[in-house]
Amino acid sequence: MTGASGGIGGAIARSLAGKGVPVVVHANSNLDAATALAAEIEAAGGQALAVAADVTDGAAVEAMVAQAVERFGRIGVLVNNAGICTSAPVGGMDAGMIDRELAVNVKSVVLVTQACLPHMGKGGAIVNLSSNLAFAPLPGMTLYCAAKAAVACLTQGFARELGAQGIRVNAVAPGATRTAMTAWIDDATLAAISGQTPLGRIGEPMDIAGAVTFLASAEASWITGRTLVIDGGLA
Repeated sequence: MTGASGGIGGAIARSLAGKGVPVVVHANSNLDAATALAAEIEAAGGQALAVAADVTDGAAVEAMVAQAVERFGRIGVLVNNAGICTSAPVGGMDAGMIDRELAVNVKSVVLVTQACLPHMGKGGAIVNLSSNLAFAPLPGMTLYCAAKAAVACLTQGFARELGAQGIRVNAVAPGATRTAMTAWIDDATLAAISGQTPLGRIGEPMDIAGAVTFLASAEASWITGRTLVIDGGLA
């Protein structure tokens, strides 16, 4: 899985490993964190491989997948979790910012999925990470929201194309979740989000990991092409 070294990604990696799924713990640059998590998973009796790769670079993606296949033989589950979040208003976005946001959040999903497909047969499952903001864009975050809307679109389109091969494709769309990516949100804003959420709190990484693990499992064998919003009922 991509973007697995911490936060939501780390929680998903631990959850999948706990179900006996061998996990490739990917990091873009923080290989130390990925290595530590892989060691933690293996110490708990699971199987894990730490890798570092730029998931916006096709050659790097192919090399990463080759490492995974060499270690584990095949790919049964792919989780596309790598992402960034850029905040900028209309009029404040430059070309480099736009390219980077779309490359990490959208291009990587396409590149990694395509690289994994030759090694993923019938019964394979792909789970992408979108966002509840794909369905309710916030001012100043429209670029991020658009990128995550594209992930939801790719999910439905890929599911239609890959269904005949017995490969399912779904996505989860988290709301505000307590991770390093949301550490910049001040306490007052978090309290306001919690107050507007029917379940009265913001998300925790394991809330998202549980849903991803379910969609990746045989228990979800009749579900494909869906984006599941996980935000405590806020959206």
